[in-house]
Amino acid sequence: MHAFTQALDLLQKHWGFAAFRPSQEPIVQAALRGEDTLALLPTGGGKSICFQVPGLQREGLCIVISPLIALMQDQVDNLQKRGLRAKALTSGLSYREIDQILDNARFGGLDFLYTSPERIQSALFIERFKRMKISLLVVDEAHCISEWGHDFRPAFRQISKLRKLQPEVPILALTATATKAVQQDIIVQLALNKAQIIEASFVRDNLQYLVREATNKTEEIIAICKRETGTGIVYCQTRRAVKELARVLLINGLRCGVYHGGLNATERSQMLKDWLQNKNQVMVATNAFGMGIDKPDVRFVLHYEIPSSPEAYFQEAGRGGRDGLPSYALLLHQPSDFSKLQQQLDKSFPEAARVIFVYRAICNYLKIAVGAGIPL
Repeated sequence: MHAFTQALDLLQKHWGFAAFRPSQEPIVQAALRGEDTLALLPTGGGKSICFQVPGLQREGLCIVISPLIALMQDQVDNLQKRGLRAKALTSGLSYREIDQILDNARFGGLDFLYTSPERIQSALFIERFKRMKISLLVVDEAHCISEWGHDFRPAFRQISKLRKLQPEVPILALTATATKAVQQDIIVQLALNKAQIIEASFVRDNLQYLVREATNKTEEIIAICKRETGTGIVYCQTRRAVKELARVLLINGLRCGVYHGGLNATERSQMLKDWLQNKNQVMVATNAFGMGIDKPDVRFVLHYEIPSSPEAYFQEAGRGGRDGLPSYALLLHQPSDFSKLQQQLDKSFPEAARVIFVYRAICNYLKIAVGAGIPL
């Protein structure tokens, strides 16, 4: 209890809050006790506080592994504004700059070090990591580690190598959405020891979910964007749809940006900056836009096309109303959308008969009896 009281003091001193949210408290307590933890918090649930406070309180350096450069830099800037020592290892740094940051981290000059899963694989990082005093190892957007998640990143699977170097360091894995299969995959891939799974309520009373059939989705989106005064996001499934819809919105006098995987890093950064600063009211984007986007006043999230999975939809819709004020998520659909979605699924996965045919062909070629092997 004394440790938690100290955590409350730090929360008040650096973040100006008198108490943690009910959903944050058990995660903070588990981290303070040094327990491996998998925490599921809805988008806007305040994940960063859950590791920043215990990471600061526990002795040593808090290392945060994140897949998003923009998110890393945003959190570093916010920590520095609060008088805390934080740095991020980003792709724009020179070897000398990275070397200096890792030296500072090794000799106690930092409270927080943010890095990508790709960066931790370098020999330079590994050698310095061996000599660091680590308080907490944080894996943000942890669903990326799972091939059953909706944003698989193979580099995340290298994180477990750090555990072998410093097995006593507790790991806190955080994500907004994860099915039971993904949760177990996270635990296995990160080599979590007696992991606690803490799942907060995903009820968002201020966020309204709507699904509506539309005769002309483009016209309806234009009308909504013109009617609303707040910030919004319009999600599309393809880059082509993003470009076409954004062009129509611009023709109709709306301030909008575009965000998809085809943009280079500078273009993505500028688009995000313009939207965060309200220079653009609406961001038209694919699912490349989303994880870690820290804008609390998104009043509406529109889906021009049906997302690929319920988990993807829930996370995208959940980017509305992170400030707790009334917001809504509206999915617009036409009868043809469902047939298009089915076609995409058919293209992504072979038919069962085809899988069986290939399996038998492999067995014949390798002279293995069909059905032989270790049962799962």
